[in-house]
Amino acid sequence: MELRQLTYFEAVARLGGFTRAAEQLHVAQSAVSAQIRALESELGAELFTRTTRRVSLTQAGEMLLARSRRALDEIDGARHDLADLAAVLTGRVTLGATAVLGGFDLPGALSRFHTRFPGVTLNLRSGLIAALLAELDAGTVDLVVGPAHADLPSRFSAHRIAREQLVLIVPPGHRLAGGAALPPAQLRDEPFVCLPPGSGLRAILDDAAHAAGFEPHVPFETATPASIRDLVAAGLGVALLARTAAERPGPAVAIRQLRPSPPHPDIAVIHHRDHRLPAAAQACRRQLIELAAGV
Repeated sequence: MELRQLTYFEAVARLGGFTRAAEQLHVAQSAVSAQIRALESELGAELFTRTTRRVSLTQAGEMLLARSRRALDEIDGARHDLADLAAVLTGRVTLGATAVLGGFDLPGALSRFHTRFPGVTLNLRSGLIAALLAELDAGTVDLVVGPAHADLPSRFSAHRIAREQLVLIVPPGHRLAGGAALPPAQLRDEPFVCLPPGSGLRAILDDAAHAAGFEPHVPFETATPASIRDLVAAGLGVALLARTAAERPGPAVAIRQLRPSPPHPDIAVIHHRDHRLPAAAQACRRQLIELAAGV
């Protein structure tokens, strides 16, 4: 029994005739007829009842059809899998990442992916989440790793890979440098260092301040979480910052808990629902999720 015979048999059964099957398969009708006769001879059973007007399946044909379709579906699936594997082995992935990633080890994940797929070209871009999502919209990045804010548009799909927490950082020796958890209302008169308006962190600061009954005074705006810490360490203000960014090596700052603590969005791997992910990007996304799950 040959694959070609099963392909011809399925086409005749689906289309109800040898002529239509031959037209779809782009072969001569005589070739289709010959292959079906050879298949019937090998199986020792007639598969079709033939009349001058139509062709219909016999009971034996009905039984073979279900198995033939399963076999053809499996072979078709194998072809797609092999094509995807070839695309992964020679593909390209452009990944956007924010500076704050919770406890997720992105360099380790990319190293693991590169070891597994050394033929894939990896490009990494860094930036704030709003700019990276704009690139995801434009199709200039395949995936984004960063905070998935509550107002993330529905056109994006986000899979959580890490959690993060917001803390207050103040200069060493500041009046608020020590003590128990602090209510946000006590920050009413403090100058803040923060990311620009339109950023997720700025929106969190505004919401927390408004909930505490004041408008935050932000004389120092900067572009990165690292520079927020630099400015606070220099004594220019206080700031909300992700705990991982506050605790990593760098200029000395004092860390305080807030109560209630403003929520930090989960860190997620994000892709655009309306853009088909290339095979290499699909493999990279799986790798990130598996690493986060400890697989």
